[in-house]
Amino acid sequence: MAEALTRVPLRFVARRLGGAVFVLWAVATLTFFAVRLIPGDPAEAILGGPGSQTSPEALAAVRAEYGLDQPVFVQYLSQLGRLATGDLGRSYALNMDVGALVLSQLGGTLLLAVLSLAVAWLFALLLATWSTGRGRLARQIGSGLEIIAAALPHFWLATTLIVVFSVWWGVLPPISTADARGLVLPVLTLAIPLAGFLGQVMRESLVAALESPFVLSARARGESERGVLWRHALRHAALPAISLSGWAFGSLISGAVIVETIFARPGLGRSLLNAVTVRDVPVVIGVVMVVALVYILMTILTDVASRLADPRTASIRTGAGG
Repeated sequence: MAEALTRVPLRFVARRLGGAVFVLWAVATLTFFAVRLIPGDPAEAILGGPGSQTSPEALAAVRAEYGLDQPVFVQYLSQLGRLATGDLGRSYALNMDVGALVLSQLGGTLLLAVLSLAVAWLFALLLATWSTGRGRLARQIGSGLEIIAAALPHFWLATTLIVVFSVWWGVLPPISTADARGLVLPVLTLAIPLAGFLGQVMRESLVAALESPFVLSARARGESERGVLWRHALRHAALPAISLSGWAFGSLISGAVIVETIFARPGLGRSLLNAVTVRDVPVVIGVVMVVALVYILMTILTDVASRLADPRTASIRTGAGG
C-alpha cells in the first residue's frame, strides 16, 4: 500500500511535467512558423527596418551571422536547441538579450494580471452573493449584468473608462503612471469582463449549493442564513471559479497586449506587439514561451487550490489524520 501511495504522486508529477514540456514545444513551434508567415525580411528588421536602405552585402552578412540563410527547418531546430538550454537569444531590433528584456517587463504584466484577477474575483463574489437568495428579480438583474460585463471588448471598455474618469471627471490619468492611480483604469479594463464570466459560474454554483442536502442539514441544525452562505454554500460554489482561475490568468495576460498598448504601460504585452510589428522573432518566441510557462504554473496552482478548498478533500484529510 505504501508503495502504491508513493507511485501515484510520481505518476502525477511525471504527467504534469510531460504535459508542460509538450505545451512549451507546441507553443514554440507554432510561434516560430507563425512569425515566419508575416511578410517582410528579418534581416531588414535587424538593420533598422525596411526604410533603412541597407546594401545587399550588409543583408547577406546579417543573414549569415544570425543563420537566416539556412533552411527554415534548420533554423527551427537551432531555435529549439537554444530554448532547451534556456537561451532565448538576442533581440533583432534592440540588440539585447531577450531573457533580460523579458525579465524587465515581466513584473509589470504579472502585477497587472494579479490585481485584475483579484478585483474580478471580488466583483464576481459580491454580485453572486447579492443576487442569490434575494428573489427571481435580483437573479435576473445579476445575470444581465454578468452577461453585459463578459461581452465588453477590452478596447471599447478602456476607451470608455478613459473618457469617463479622465476626460469628464479628471480623477484618473489616461495613461499608466508609476503610482497606484495609474493602475486603476488598466486593472478595471481587464477585471470587469472577467468578473462577468466568473460571476455567472459562481452564481449558478451558489444556487445549486444552496439547494444541496448539506445546506438543508445546516439549516436544520439552526445555522443562520448568513452562516449557511459564508460557511457552507460559498465554499462549494467557489470551486468551479477556482478551477477556471488558471485559464482566467492566461486570458488576462493575453488581454494585456491591448491594455498595455492603450494605456502606454510597459509590459510583456506591449513588447510582444512591438516585436511582431518588426518581425523580431527571438523576442516574440521568448515572450510567448514565458507567458506559456506562467500559464502552466498557474494551472498547477489552481489545481492545488481546488483540492485544498474542496470540503470533500478536506474531510478525507481530516478523517485520515484522525
